[in-house]
Amino acid sequence: MYSIGAVSSMLGVPPGTLRTWEERYGAISPERTSAGQRLYTREQLAQLRFVVSETRRGLSAADAHRALGHRSLGLPPVESSARPKLLIMVAEREPYSAELIEFFLQTEGFAVELALDAHEARAKFEETRPDLVLIELLVGGGAGLELCRWLRERATTPLLMISSLAVPDRALEAGADGFLLKPIGHLQLVSAVKDLLGLSAMVSERG
Repeated sequence: MYSIGAVSSMLGVPPGTLRTWEERYGAISPERTSAGQRLYTREQLAQLRFVVSETRRGLSAADAHRALGHRSLGLPPVESSARPKLLIMVAEREPYSAELIEFFLQTEGFAVELALDAHEARAKFEETRPDLVLIELLVGGGAGLELCRWLRERATTPLLMISSLAVPDRALEAGADGFLLKPIGHLQLVSAVKDLLGLSAMVSERG
């Protein structure tokens, strides 16, 4: 039996994402100790490893769990949608935070381009023309607002600003379409992204 921390470490998946998958899809439900801590079997670890591998080849989290069900029933594998992935550019100053956001978005079927400073963000925006840009206020030593204004002058691309500072007014004045206060949960982030892209008002259960 493995704790959620151990499973998280082995799979490279945040514990919050494992809990979200359990609550949303119900396909993998670990046992609980008397204190309420999750315990995963080796079989469940293998199932989660399969789900993670499917998301990394392009399936959404929902489709990856559907693929798990198909595999257990001996059905044909689930194929990813033929529709091109929407591209999200993330301008974030902290590599770990950037990678965590990237993982959250990729598990929902988005393509992600990372930029760790404002100069790189400008160059990648011109090169890739993403469908949405997520901007950390303090990227590039506090250049998030300036970057937001630069982007708004050049495109109507949805802009979502995030920060540990509660400054939604400044973000909106700079041209942002939305603001999220850190720390940001998986569902909160994906809901905001989907709202701004016009995909759905809330993250809903699929499949």
